[in-house]
Amino acid sequence: MKVMLDTGANRTFISSKALHPLNSKQFVNKLYKRVILADGNTSLSILGTWDLSIIMGDMLTSIQAFVVKELCADCILGMDFINKYKLIINTEEQMVSICNDHQRTTLKFDLNQGDISYPTRLINNIRIPPKRTMVVPVSVRLSSAKVLFCPSFKLQQRLPILMLNSSLTVHRHTSFISLHNPTNYPCSLPKGIILGTTTIPTLSFKRNLTVNHQIVHKNINNLIRHINNPEQQDRVKTLLNQYAKLFDTSKLTVASNVTSHAIKTLDHPPPVSKPYYSTPSKQEEMYKIVQELLHFGLIRPSDSPYAAPALLVAKQDGTWRMVVDYKKLNNITLKDNHPLPNMEQAIQLLGGGYNFFSKLDMKSGFWQLPIKEEDKFKTAFITPDGLFEWNVLAQGLKNSPPSFQRVMTDILSTCREFSLVYIDDIVIYSRSFEEHLNHLTQVLSALSKHNFQLNPVKCTIFHQQIDYLSHTISEFGVKPNNEKIQAIIKLREPSILAEANKFLGDAQKQAFLQLKGSLIKSPLFLDFPNDNYPLILTTDASKVGIDGTVQQNIDGEIKNLYYHSQVTSPTQRRYDPIKLEA
Repeated sequence: MKVMLDTGANRTFISSKALHPLNSKQFVNKLYKRVILADGNTSLSILGTWDLSIIMGDMLTSIQAFVVKELCADCILGMDFINKYKLIINTEEQMVSICNDHQRTTLKFDLNQGDISYPTRLINNIRIPPKRTMVVPVSVRLSSAKVLFCPSFKLQQRLPILMLNSSLTVHRHTSFISLHNPTNYPCSLPKGIILGTTTIPTLSFKRNLTVNHQIVHKNINNLIRHINNPEQQDRVKTLLNQYAKLFDTSKLTVASNVTSHAIKTLDHPPPVSKPYYSTPSKQEEMYKIVQELLHFGLIRPSDSPYAAPALLVAKQDGTWRMVVDYKKLNNITLKDNHPLPNMEQAIQLLGGGYNFFSKLDMKSGFWQLPIKEEDKFKTAFITPDGLFEWNVLAQGLKNSPPSFQRVMTDILSTCREFSLVYIDDIVIYSRSFEEHLNHLTQVLSALSKHNFQLNPVKCTIFHQQIDYLSHTISEFGVKPNNEKIQAIIKLREPSILAEANKFLGDAQKQAFLQLKGSLIKSPLFLDFPNDNYPLILTTDASKVGIDGTVQQNIDGEIKNLYYHSQVTSPTQRRYDPIKLEA
């Protein structure tokens, strides 16, 4: 049954079709004949009344409902029900809080049960000036309701307008939405064009889907505190709150509606190992970790013929991480050749003068991807306390990175023009604030739809400079990040014979120091290419090595775009100089 909450309805209604399976032909009260809806025009014929009982979560509720023949949903819960049970409706986070007998519980709309959606059309011809935002009237085939508006992604690709997901109040079939033109020229839209859809969430309620608002509030505030413009900060905060569950780190989640990880193996007997020896204190630590993984449903007890040994490795903070030695399993696993992004190309892709960057990091990324049920037994690992197998993708499996990359590339395929995915890291890049707001909305929407979870501590939102793949990237260019620079600065002089053979004498010492200095400052930093200028390729080669640069002469200044160097192979050493340089 599809149930709709309507704050514009004074009473509760149920359709006769919904009651038909109950064989309820006799209604208690037939005094009401007709009611007028909130728009003042539309009327409904009343067939009678019915004492309706609804179970929400573990709470039993009851209300007298008008029975009508035609209704946009099976049941509409009106203000009589909302007031009786003191409902608090949060349309942005799709949550409803209900109170009965002084007990309050919070439930979530289950949008997987099939939403009631209507096209949202522009009422008038409009012309949006450059760099302006307009609030425009739209028509919806609803007389009165609280709805969720979802903009048309295809329309925003075709026309230079930006719209956001938002909650709307429909009155007399009319509501209002904001349209923004981020370009330097006017944008015209015709009357009747479909801007998106308005959705009435169906209230199939689920338990234990609430978010920890205290944690979410803290995480979101930490992400936006660097934004100095109060209006922009409020808009970003509103956006992030729409996808609050992505920032809830109080529990672990597993992605839904994604391709599960498969483990394809050769025809080979299952590899088996004995548990590694460990001290009593480490055994106790491993027991605690296993119990925690069992609690969150990431692993389960196993009777598999496979058995890979588990061990503990120390983290930087002194705590322990459990890893599994899957060397034997990996030796009989068929390789997944799905490509990972080329790091050099990934960095170059972020060039071109982008002004806003956001970097999203997936929380325990691999653990969010499920494993195919028929392959879980192959992941079995052995500890002193028993045999267990993974329900989710484990680190150390041969094809974990390409499998995760495939899933992320697939779910973010519509965002590929403004986002870059490198396994569990996502970078969104844009030229303006409004554009970045729209781009970030699309990425968060895709992640939320598949129940992914972010690690807010490692995320950066709306920054003009980010560290990515060991480089610092901004609109001005690319340079090694500070961590790499410090590693070069702290590189010590040779102190043993093997090191001394590489750096000999005062001249070599000075050259060594000069090399250190050159590696941490311009001109060795890379610039972004400019398509309006020709490329300059310079190469040099010898029997020892090959090197080359790609540069551009921009208004008399040489810009370095790319460096390449390598030691020649034995085969290449037989080439003539011309062939080597080519």
